[in-house]
Amino acid sequence: MLLLPIHRATWAHIWAPAARTARIPKGTGLHGLRHYFATLLIHRGASVKAVQLALGHSTPMVTLNTYVGEWPEAQERTRVLVDDALGHVPRVPAG
Repeated sequence: MLLLPIHRATWAHIWAPAARTARIPKGTGLHGLRHYFATLLIHRGASVKAVQLALGHSTPMVTLNTYVGEWPEAQERTRVLVDDALGHVPRVPAG
């Protein structure tokens, strides 16, 4: 069986009926699904490299530039790592 890639020209014919059946909001397309897939992976603990490979990004930097805000625990984790190494450092209020 020969599998051919899905092209934008034929995507709507496949997507529209499937989206209606799944009750996906009108206007949600492939780009939105890619973002959903990426953020789902990130929030479930996937590494930058895993997300990069799953999305087909050329480098991990592309993934980080696009989704850096989706790893909110990164800042807190970094602080904990430094605190563990150097001792507790009091948090300075932002402002």
